[in-house]
Amino acid sequence: MVKAWTMYRKTVLDNGIRIISERLEHLKSVSLGIWVNRGSRDEEGPENGISHFIEHMSFKGTQNRTSLQIAKELDAIGGLSNAFTGKENTCFHGRVLGKHFALLSDILSDIFLNPTFDLDDLERERQVIFQEINMMEDSPDDNIHVLFNYFFWPDHPIGMSVLGTGQTVSTIGKETILRYVRKFYSPREILVAAAGNVDHESMVAYFKPLFEPASSEDGSTRGRSAPQSNAGVSVHFRDLEQVHICLGGEAPSQANNRRFAASIFSTILGGNMSSRLFQEIRENRGLAYSVYSFQSAYIDAGLLGVYVATDHRNVNPSLETIQREVMKIRNGDISESDLAAAKEHLIGGIYLASESADNRMIRIAKNEFVFERYVSHEELVSNLEQVTVDEVVEIAQDTFRSGRVSLTTLGPMREEELDKGCLQFN
Repeated sequence: MVKAWTMYRKTVLDNGIRIISERLEHLKSVSLGIWVNRGSRDEEGPENGISHFIEHMSFKGTQNRTSLQIAKELDAIGGLSNAFTGKENTCFHGRVLGKHFALLSDILSDIFLNPTFDLDDLERERQVIFQEINMMEDSPDDNIHVLFNYFFWPDHPIGMSVLGTGQTVSTIGKETILRYVRKFYSPREILVAAAGNVDHESMVAYFKPLFEPASSEDGSTRGRSAPQSNAGVSVHFRDLEQVHICLGGEAPSQANNRRFAASIFSTILGGNMSSRLFQEIRENRGLAYSVYSFQSAYIDAGLLGVYVATDHRNVNPSLETIQREVMKIRNGDISESDLAAAKEHLIGGIYLASESADNRMIRIAKNEFVFERYVSHEELVSNLEQVTVDEVVEIAQDTFRSGRVSLTTLGPMREEELDKGCLQFN
């Protein structure tokens, strides 16, 4: 079965593995990704971090190549290769000139299909991951987001760290990894995506004989349950120079059309240098150097929040300012020019990102996982342009509701010093 758009094509193999591509005539490079629709939210507590561990181990050697050979072959063609693990999927990817696409396909297929998971390599890489966890914990501007997720989505894997913890990573062994791969890396969860200087028919001809025989051990799959958010205050005292803060609430999921209004709300609130929070907290009052809004959207859940890092004396004034600016938007203090500027900012970002082969590859893959179809840039822009002021106000009201807002702090401040009034959005 093959579906074709102007420059986009999709082939589904007999076992359910999908191969998609977007040919971009003006590019000399091509970006290739082999994806698994599995990530940290699919892990049970004791195996937290296993998806990320598998990602690391896949580059340590295959039945056909050592890790050094993998590196040398990529370097010899000027190629770039890496991998990443998210909450919902894992991707092994690379980018090369179009003429080297066949070799990149061979290397990534080998990494994906034939990893050895050598025991000595596994122990060495375990130490590397311990260092990665330590590095995150030593970076409070990163660690605060991990702590916020734990508190916002408690007792659910979507709230757990992608890296896992020192305790969980220390117990993950080769048999655990092999069992996890056999059971959950099933064909219907696998996607091969490419964007740039690529020929779809040649791509299918290469990957079909390699991937079509693939099957899961028993065809089972772990279902995903939607997380329930938590409200309240979580304080982590640490002797730091600043207090790092995350404050936020529920927002639309990736599949919800209200996500466009949420993006505009986030942009107006703290998404760029002209945003309300940047101007008021940093420029007008000098309360903080770093302040911004952020979104995390998944297939069935989402959050929208604000991050700020400031001296402990400025924590309550910063929280009061955030509350005041949110309340202004909740009460309809948005002009049509505010709306138009936010839309143009987002549209500009969409089209600028579209000039990258890597971004195009990631985009078509994620749209396939969420919508099972190609979503054009024009469709995305059209949805943004249709958002009204009332819809943005409604998102602000839904996200920041009294009794539904979470606050997490990390730094030299205790809970009794916090002004809890900042959580009141009436």
